[in-house]
Amino acid sequence: MPEKKSSGKKNFDAQLASIEALRDHPDEACVAPLRAALKHQNNYVVSKAADMAAQRRLEPLLSDLVAAFDRFFEDPAKRDPQCWAKNSISRALAALELQDPKPFLRGLKHIQLEPTWGGSSDSAGPLRGTCALALVQCRSVPETGLLRHLIDVLVDSDKTARNDAVRALEQLGSPAAALLLRLRAQLGDDEPEITGACYAAVLSIEGVAALPWAARFLAGENDASGEAALAIAATHSPEAFELLKSRLDHARDPWFKSVLLSAIALTRQSDATEFLLAMIRSDSLGADLAVEALVRSAPSDEVMQQLKALVSGNTRLEHAFAGNTTARR
Repeated sequence: MPEKKSSGKKNFDAQLASIEALRDHPDEACVAPLRAALKHQNNYVVSKAADMAAQRRLEPLLSDLVAAFDRFFEDPAKRDPQCWAKNSISRALAALELQDPKPFLRGLKHIQLEPTWGGSSDSAGPLRGTCALALVQCRSVPETGLLRHLIDVLVDSDKTARNDAVRALEQLGSPAAALLLRLRAQLGDDEPEITGACYAAVLSIEGVAALPWAARFLAGENDASGEAALAIAATHSPEAFELLKSRLDHARDPWFKSVLLSAIALTRQSDATEFLLAMIRSDSLGADLAVEALVRSAPSDEVMQQLKALVSGNTRLEHAFAGNTTARR
């Protein structure tokens, strides 16, 4: 019996090695061996074959990938634990821009409960997220239908799936998608990073016109407020700088003040840089935080030289500069 297990392990390792070796082969030489690997019973072997097909953009394997995808929905927890095969295949189908929405719709609805200590857990969240993103590129799906599907994933129990639903709505980029994202953000019942992704997506779709809407979330001076500040900064606009600077005047929490200063630096506006340099030049309250904000924003060499000269001789500011310069490296 041990000999049999050892032989199976060798075959498994050999199969993976043969797939990895295809990296050095021309595309046409990869199709046949990957087609064979996609028919393998082992979900991990299939996942590696699908990854290679995606990396090489091997369109001749589209039908083989779809067939393998369907196969792993049969007794899925046993045949494809952790959704390894289905995850890789869905990513490959997306990379190859499959236009048939049926595989993605199937993955979008899939829940795979697997035994865990003390119960069971759903391992298909990332699959639902990947399929949500892939569905956006299927031109035959009308926007209304697409939104109906994405709403389900937007409130998915899995954080990865919810985040991918936000990204999918951002890619859709329509006014209706922006309204859904606004609603999700305003509910305020999600993890800060998901809420922050909603802020950023709305600003990406609507531009600076949405800054007053995003600004309302700065009031809480909490994690979600920090995400809002960074999303506002990512517009890289003069309006973002003015908004963040105005909010800084009323901020009470020291942590939130440091977030606002970092966001100001990340607007990449010359006025914002000058504002922070002026704080440092006058050694005002929070000057050390302004040093940190500028250094962490990866400024130009010219700004770094100005900073170095400004902090020279001031122990507190020199410490802030040195500590963040080291962290940058």
